[in-house]
Amino acid sequence: TTQTATRGSLVMAAVFLLLAFASPAAARYTANWTSLDARPLPSWYDEAKVGIFVHWGVFSVPGFGSEWFWWHWQGQQPPDPKCVSYMSKNYPPGFSYPDFAPQFHAQFFNPEEWADIFKASGAKYVVLTSKHHEGFTNWGSPYSWNWNSVDNGPKRDLVEDLGDAVRNRSLHYGLYNSLYEWFNPLYLEDKKNGFKTQQFVMQKLLPELYNIVVRYRPEVIWSDGDWEAPDTYWNSTQFLAWLYNDSPVKDTVVTNDRWGQGTACKHGGFYNCQDKYTPGQLPKHKWEKCTSVDTLSWGYRRNMKFKELMDLPAIIDDLVSTVALGGNYLLNVGPTADGTIPSVFEERLRGLGAWLETNGEAIYATKPWRVQMENGTVPVWYTSKGATVYAIVTAKPPTTILKLLIPQTSATTKVTLLGRPSPLPWAPVYPNAGLSVLLPELPFTPGQAWTLKLDNVQ
Repeated sequence: TTQTATRGSLVMAAVFLLLAFASPAAARYTANWTSLDARPLPSWYDEAKVGIFVHWGVFSVPGFGSEWFWWHWQGQQPPDPKCVSYMSKNYPPGFSYPDFAPQFHAQFFNPEEWADIFKASGAKYVVLTSKHHEGFTNWGSPYSWNWNSVDNGPKRDLVEDLGDAVRNRSLHYGLYNSLYEWFNPLYLEDKKNGFKTQQFVMQKLLPELYNIVVRYRPEVIWSDGDWEAPDTYWNSTQFLAWLYNDSPVKDTVVTNDRWGQGTACKHGGFYNCQDKYTPGQLPKHKWEKCTSVDTLSWGYRRNMKFKELMDLPAIIDDLVSTVALGGNYLLNVGPTADGTIPSVFEERLRGLGAWLETNGEAIYATKPWRVQMENGTVPVWYTSKGATVYAIVTAKPPTTILKLLIPQTSATTKVTLLGRPSPLPWAPVYPNAGLSVLLPELPFTPGQAWTLKLDNVQ
């Protein structure tokens, strides 16, 4: 509407005034990648290691296929026949995707319960979808008339409610935001113009981004939906310069790398590169692996099957290898439209937390070691903290003797099993190198992974 456009222009004008008159800080970033990429990542993020991703929106109502349901049904050509059949069998003719929104009741949504589960998982930060590609905002966006969670569906501010509960448990709070919207007329007009016009960016995207930063002060901006247009269309560098220089979260906020065609794995804060990214060797830049308990979807699926879910040993193995290679691990769950976290997801998260309660010392605030992995009789991943090295064994050793060939030992080397205080007997494999450790009876852990703490090794 004209009113929305005017409001968007006013917000933009106010922001640029702020930029013009902001007091000079020690280091100001300019709106180009060379300057922005030089910003040091706030230290809390690398120390946190573990986060929970939450995909929740109108797509949770059909709960079929994935969070891309609308696109697969009515966007792509030809449409996905499974989605077409699902709609024709279960909904009356003429039922449109926006008709799902009033059914997004979230009537059982208890942010305190969610935050308790996330805290129990051992995660240190939580990232919620504030807006996915469908364009529905999980807060009362003034730029998304009747297509937001305050005017429609839940009739409450989901972003604020979850944020308050998460922060009350000393967890960091972040927001996912899709740059593009599949069916937004302003976006489609800009696309038709070869992205030479920026109506959508100026009237919708940027006003909303500034709105969520000022209102909710997220410490992660997890950007997505960037790939159809260059970063110059999205005005990404201008937004990030404001975020890093003048926003209320300028000192603590972290961002990812999805800010326009070709920016992934190249520009931004931490790198996601691609969904479920697994580098295989130690990257030079801080990165994050995002993955989902449901291997086939990020959003809730009503027809998900047990065999399609990651089990706890797979999650822990994935986490350990990610952290050993210098990454953070962002594990996704998709809540239901009713506002509950499916019990099987909760079970996985609590299982992860139980493992971290004993082994978290080898994960949180660690750094990659000089060697990240050793593949002997069982896989061993290494992390380090100061003069201490952690050897995380991700399968039960076949015998009570475990050989570690990489660490260099000395007379003062000490080996313990996390969760058990007394030192373990060991002998060198070679003079000053390698250890043969005599393992105790390993305690049962659903995660099937144990950690040896090695003090005074190199």
